[in-house]
Amino acid sequence: MTLTQERKQEIMSQYQLHATDTGSSDLQVAMLTERINRLSEHLKANKSDHASRRGLLKMIGQRKRLLAFIQVESVQRYQSLADSLGIRRVKD
Repeated sequence: MTLTQERKQEIMSQYQLHATDTGSSDLQVAMLTERINRLSEHLKANKSDHASRRGLLKMIGQRKRLLAFIQVESVQRYQSLADSLGIRRVKD
């Protein structure tokens, strides 16, 4: 369920805004999306894992707040990030 260091580096290299970026909103959303996808697969096989389900809902809420922040800052950046991550976006 956890992300390996190699996978984190792949995500970072793809979504970094600059060379030393380790915590921008775009990068956080990308990391959360990867964790959400992995946890969703886990919950499909383990339907009674309520603690993980709660964690998943918290991650989804965090990602939603970060996406709302990005959308306020730059709608174009929000749309490109949502498209590249394959997440549904709110209609304008």
